[in-house]
Amino acid sequence: MFRKPYLGSASLWFKANQNGVNMKRHFLSAVAVSLTLALCLTGASSVLAGDSTEQAGTILLYVLATAAVGTTAIKHDGEGTLQYGKSLVLSTSVTQALKYTINEDRPNGGNHSFPSEHTSFSFTSAEFMRKRYGCEYGLPAYAVASFVGYSRVESDNHYWHDVFAGAAIGIASSYLFTETHQGVTVSAEADQHFVGVLLSRSW
Repeated sequence: MFRKPYLGSASLWFKANQNGVNMKRHFLSAVAVSLTLALCLTGASSVLAGDSTEQAGTILLYVLATAAVGTTAIKHDGEGTLQYGKSLVLSTSVTQALKYTINEDRPNGGNHSFPSEHTSFSFTSAEFMRKRYGCEYGLPAYAVASFVGYSRVESDNHYWHDVFAGAAIGIASSYLFTETHQGVTVSAEADQHFVGVLLSRSW
């Protein structure tokens, strides 16, 4: 007699696995929001104490992070929030590990100069927005992140090599974890024979 295969255990495993994936997504999404809020709270004193360039750079750091999280919310892009969370975790972990391993003196006499965390955080946000949503979002974000890096040198908090290293860490972290969002993406394309704009769609 032929019997139908029993799928009950497989179905339960699938549901449990899906629940595990959803919990992981919610957790990392919460990490992205929590890291953003924590940075805002812990940096509030430096905004009040710094000069005008430093204040502007710190405020724009918060603006970038809020814009990244806000864009994922507006687009109902939970997967994007997850990817941003992963990028922030990696960027922050690498930056902090290098800070405490190298412990370079700052131009202003402080310590833990290398690399610049403000810059790594800003470029994590900028590269996430570029790769996830295209140059329409990415180019303005990169301009803002560049000013944040400049402000750290101008205010004697960092050397230029701290800023360049922080930018590289942030860009690499988001590039590793971020995928293009569904929809049309605008990107610049150029080689020795061609310069133009590429429109692409993913689904």
